[in-house]
Amino acid sequence: MTDPTQEPRFLQDPYPAYAAMRSISPVRPVPGSGGRPGYLVTGYAEAREALGDARLSKDTTAFFAGKGSRRRLHPAAARTMLAVDPPQHTRLRTLVTQAFTTGAVARLRPFIARVTDELLDQWPAGGTFDFVAGLAVPLPVIVICELLGVPQADRHDVRRWSAQLFAAGQPEVIDAASHAMADYMTDLIAAKRQDPGSSLLDRLIAARDGDDHLSEEELVSLGVLLLVAGHETTTNALGNALLALLQHPAALDRLRAKPDGIPAALDELLRFDSAVSTATFRFTTEAVTLGGTTVPAGVPVLIALGAANRDPARFPAPDRLDLDRNATAHLAFGHGIHRCVGAPLAKAEVAIALRALLTRFPGVRLAVPADQLERRHTRLVRGPASLPVLARPNTAQSPYGVIAEGVFKP
Repeated sequence: MTDPTQEPRFLQDPYPAYAAMRSISPVRPVPGSGGRPGYLVTGYAEAREALGDARLSKDTTAFFAGKGSRRRLHPAAARTMLAVDPPQHTRLRTLVTQAFTTGAVARLRPFIARVTDELLDQWPAGGTFDFVAGLAVPLPVIVICELLGVPQADRHDVRRWSAQLFAAGQPEVIDAASHAMADYMTDLIAAKRQDPGSSLLDRLIAARDGDDHLSEEELVSLGVLLLVAGHETTTNALGNALLALLQHPAALDRLRAKPDGIPAALDELLRFDSAVSTATFRFTTEAVTLGGTTVPAGVPVLIALGAANRDPARFPAPDRLDLDRNATAHLAFGHGIHRCVGAPLAKAEVAIALRALLTRFPGVRLAVPADQLERRHTRLVRGPASLPVLARPNTAQSPYGVIAEGVFKP
């Protein structure tokens, strides 16, 4: 049995392969790691059902117990809030949401705008600039570090460790980074206990639900999770959103002319090319029927969020970017009890960054043909590894202007 998701061209554009698999069956068996088979979900209805089904457990400790592994991930990275089931998950999420409020995101908006402007100040007017390295990566890192109270001097290390945690095919690098990140978070929590502040991490340290509070291990794990998940997905969402607009000049022109429409366009941009391509690990605790396919007990289930968001049964003409589409039901942030708690922050960052970019550089264009762009080598998240653009005023002609207006016309 071959797995189309392992082919090199899949990273560049997975959607034709997803469509082909979905047309045969929205739920199908695929080869798994270590010889263990799994099931891949590509249909929207089936994905939404699976995301909300309590029979699909996220308890990685229970699944891998006794199976043996050479991996040495730090427990704080291996057993986060994303890797446990209720009631433990319910308890942790309740304590987190008390501190991670929409009010905190609203208070961050001026800071996000200021950082965005400072980063854009570094763009060479009329020259080529890498949107990923120059904005999509540093902005979310700076924002989540500010939210958690990570000192300025430590942010370069945090960014490096986080990137290493997504080093596909390099387990030793990933394991080492998990220990470095967890050790750092342990020290940061200890420092904040000695000198409390008002950051999210300080509020998590003080969080209470009656007599309940977070243990030291839970604090470290949540800190690592928020630090990593709080910017990796946003980085990819930013890269995917801008690339989609650059490949669809009519949509780009529309938002450039009316930037107030950017927040309303975010759901469609998130649906069109999801930053999280595959949801985090789940396995069946008993036999489950999805889309007419019976998935036996005790096997991994991979939910392809990107594929579900391109299901024509839910989103007609799904391969077309349509800013008038009602895409609020997209699954880019997941669904159910594990839906991304940081979704409001991610959407705020993407909206603010896109508005600033299109306002300051209305003539922004791709600096290379899209088929020359390199994608990140991971199946979990999806986004460009780099995105060279020409930061020119509207009247300037990009050397690839004909390509952008012709080949990429929707």
